[in-house]
Amino acid sequence: MKVSNFLVALAFLALAASFAIAYDPSPLQDFCVSTDDASSGVFVNGKFCKDPDHVTADDFFHSGLNIASETSKQLGARTNLLTVDSIPGLNTNGLSIVRIDYEANGGLNPPHHHPRASEILTVLEGTLYAGFITSNPDHRVFAKVLKAGDVFVFPFGLIHFQLNIGKNPAVAIAALNSQNPGVVTTANTVFGASPSINPDVLIRAFHLDKDLVAKLQRQEWVNPSDLNGY
Repeated sequence: MKVSNFLVALAFLALAASFAIAYDPSPLQDFCVSTDDASSGVFVNGKFCKDPDHVTADDFFHSGLNIASETSKQLGARTNLLTVDSIPGLNTNGLSIVRIDYEANGGLNPPHHHPRASEILTVLEGTLYAGFITSNPDHRVFAKVLKAGDVFVFPFGLIHFQLNIGKNPAVAIAALNSQNPGVVTTANTVFGASPSINPDVLIRAFHLDKDLVAKLQRQEWVNPSDLNGY
């Protein structure tokens, strides 16, 4: 390969790599508080920027994360995720925060992943069994029993979970490195898809019989963050 062609190919790969890692780009100004007002004219990271002269401290503020949420009857847990939609000042800062409440004896934040973020979780109260699973081909489980004051990291994009194994309710706070990390709950996505996935796909992929797949697809799949869920 000629040197000139090699340099062109190398430049192309470098450019592609820069786009591949360019999630939640760094701000080019002090802040870009998000707004629904399109007349502002500046559009950054999926949000319009509020006129800086109209920005107040309230744009960077949220109250109430100290308040426990009622847990889901199905999962025994509830997540309260604060993203840029809750705190406009998070726009372009690559941050979000979540409080997770778990009922005693089995409250579960089910297996899920964040397509745009890694996560660091701190247990405030209770005892959790928490972990993550690596990607193909190994599927290694990294899990620990966590108590108050313990911290655990869930790497970017990997499936992870938390289960309250204690006799008392548990509380955790986690930070994620995206203003909008997204949540893909594994079971909900597979069995609760709309419209439903062809059962033959699930029968073969999960080694299940047809009746069980049909039963699972008929169930109501509740998201841990869904305040309207049961």
